[in-house]
Amino acid sequence: MQKFAQEFNTLNFVIKESENILLFAHSHPDGDTVGSVLALKEYVKSLGKNVDVACYDPYPEYLKSLSEEKFELPDYLNIRKYNLIIACDSVERGYKKIIPLIEENQVTALIDHHPDITLKGDINVIDPKFSSVCEIIYEFFIFNKIEITRRMAMFLLLGILSDTGMFQHSNTSAHVMEIASVLMKKGAPLSKIVETSFANKKLTTLKLWGKAFDKARINWQNGMIVSVLTQRDLEECGAGTEDVAYVASVLNTVPGTRFALVLYERSDGIIKGSLRSEEYKGVDVSKIAAQFGGGGHKLASGFEVKGKIVETENGWEII
Repeated sequence: MQKFAQEFNTLNFVIKESENILLFAHSHPDGDTVGSVLALKEYVKSLGKNVDVACYDPYPEYLKSLSEEKFELPDYLNIRKYNLIIACDSVERGYKKIIPLIEENQVTALIDHHPDITLKGDINVIDPKFSSVCEIIYEFFIFNKIEITRRMAMFLLLGILSDTGMFQHSNTSAHVMEIASVLMKKGAPLSKIVETSFANKKLTTLKLWGKAFDKARINWQNGMIVSVLTQRDLEECGAGTEDVAYVASVLNTVPGTRFALVLYERSDGIIKGSLRSEEYKGVDVSKIAAQFGGGGHKLASGFEVKGKIVETENGWEII
């Protein structure tokens, strides 16, 4: 990985020189941000360093069968005590809140694969050509000849599976498949990860999906399939926002559609929009997300707007 040779060298040097390290996962954590911070945590712990993982949301319940981890709430941490702070994946979702607390003598590193990242750290490893941040972390380990343990392999494969949609998205390259093969040889339990992350859905999740599918509508003029989920929907199903994950991806498989949009309410008065498409459909959903102040990848993007979803005679509207 010659492109990031200097960054990988520097990051590993700083990790070895730091006694207290903070790893930062993005808000509403998914498999990639979880996998990347936990794989790094395993490495940092092996060096005998003090390491914490911070996130503005708790460790996902659905991943607890893989690992009983705990995320620290940044508000309860003394941010200034850390020599090194590493933010992994969607670094603009949450991490920027602690930037004013970081002092000049603290080293910061940003590792991301999303385009249009405006934040900068002392060390920046950002490239949208990677399928996931876990792929980047894998390359960091290989470059620095770091032994990948079974747990590290499990976390890395979790992130890769998450962001490639179980190898179904167009970012699944031959190299990604080679990495997955190596991780499985290291002991990463593919079937357990798939069951935990994708197949083993709670009844609350299935109920919520049912509501989303029932409300789905197709605009045949532009090929958009759209659905909405309100806070009331979540409450009636006893579900959380983590149960909304993958709805857009499933809707995107409906024949005749070009892209999918799912709008869902969060408890803080914010509406999240998730967009998905496929390479052969010829739609760049990041351009749609950008119109609403969002961003992401060409085939997987999102945005956030303030408001509430209401049903009117003309359909669903945001007010």
